[in-house]
Amino acid sequence: MSGDTLISDGREYGRTMKVSQILQNKVKNLPDTPGVYLFLNSKKQIIYVGKAKRLKRRVVSYFQSGRGHDARIERLISEIRDLRFIRASSEAEALIYEAGLIKDHSPRYNVGLKDDKSYPFLKLTVSEKYPRLVLTRKRIHDGSEYYGPYVNVKLLRSALSFMKKVFPLRSCIRLRKKVCLEYHLGQCIGPCEGKGSIKEYSETVRQLKQFLEGRKADLLSSLQEKMKELSKQRKYEKALLLKNRIEALTAVQTLHDRSQYPIFGELDELQNTLELPTLPVNIECFDISNLSGKQAVGSMVRFVAGRAHKSDYRKYRIKTVTGIDDYSMIREVVRRRYSRLVKENAKLPDLVLIDGGRGHLKMAEKELKSIGLGRIPVAAIAKEFNHLYTTSRKIPIRLSPGSRLLNLVQRIRDEAHRFAVKYHRTLRSKSEFSTRLTDIQGIGEITEKKLIERFGNIEKIQKSSEKELISSGINKKIAHKITDYFKNNW
Repeated sequence: MSGDTLISDGREYGRTMKVSQILQNKVKNLPDTPGVYLFLNSKKQIIYVGKAKRLKRRVVSYFQSGRGHDARIERLISEIRDLRFIRASSEAEALIYEAGLIKDHSPRYNVGLKDDKSYPFLKLTVSEKYPRLVLTRKRIHDGSEYYGPYVNVKLLRSALSFMKKVFPLRSCIRLRKKVCLEYHLGQCIGPCEGKGSIKEYSETVRQLKQFLEGRKADLLSSLQEKMKELSKQRKYEKALLLKNRIEALTAVQTLHDRSQYPIFGELDELQNTLELPTLPVNIECFDISNLSGKQAVGSMVRFVAGRAHKSDYRKYRIKTVTGIDDYSMIREVVRRRYSRLVKENAKLPDLVLIDGGRGHLKMAEKELKSIGLGRIPVAAIAKEFNHLYTTSRKIPIRLSPGSRLLNLVQRIRDEAHRFAVKYHRTLRSKSEFSTRLTDIQGIGEITEKKLIERFGNIEKIQKSSEKELISSGINKKIAHKITDYFKNNW
């Protein structure tokens, strides 16, 4: 051992306690992110496991002078010779890891969690045909697998909510006769109506167990391999489900690496400001563009962990609204977007953002409720004063000029506006919108000419099925692109 100093956020305090230079460096270099820390003694035995929302700040607090630690903590500190840490996506995820590590290692100074029956557990009912993950305070011999106990019930509920979205298992005690809202929200596979196979359900349970056991790296690795395999087999829908699962497990963690991601903390701040139930990793934003009500179009842009996912952008030509009526236009594009996601059982956003004011917000909220998605949080950002409108507040939130939160929201809103205006200008530049087939990637003038000669006009091509398009002499891939284009944009 060397050195007689105490570490505290870069400062050193004179106090009679020997802390090795290696340990000092480890503490100083800890990330200020959520995670789990493990203290080891001179025999390399784990003597304490703790979780933290900010690892560095929490660990440093043990070694600060004048903290007034009780005798038990003082004894713990005197035995610390080394430390390890595990990065987590959130404090709730860290809670899961903490309990698993305590169960595996029974650290000497974690006595409070060993046998205390007052703390809750997570129960995975593996003895059932379609297992459920539930919270319980009773640990009984019923063939189920138990994880925990967990000290913080609030964090545990947050973790459970996250896991329901990533690993969509049923929560009903008895199987219903038909799928419920949780299926449409993507929080249940839908075994009651035979959605998916038992094999697929069991695989989801296996992945959940890996997560609960803290084997996240192994889980991500296996998911990546499985996704590649499914893509090679051209099972694209199943590959997309795994892609969404991987994205949910990794996106938040990426936020906490300052060197890779400059918007550190912005999503946390947005969650706190809007009082959102979960971190808004996936945000979808809508805007409307028209000229005196003519040639009206809508746009939807998607941001994941603060970054634009341009491959997921969507544009819409307004079908059901005439004249200047932005409110109804917003309703139309929101309805078309999320009715489709529900139908395809696709991933839903954590937050819907509207370019507009309170009226636009109410229209979007009303439309989401009408299709059974009222739980999705909605907010609107007005251009004039940068006011942020929410459904839970009568008075808008005024974001401070130059703040990183305002910059984030503005960046998303401005991208939706840019995309809408670009599409609107493209349509206006076409003479009477005579044809848009060459706008579709992979469609050239020869294919366009062939289709026009076969069907006569763009309207008939729009109404044609893939089979009918193929009969004109084009291949299945091109036919699918054409029908998909008109579904998404018309």
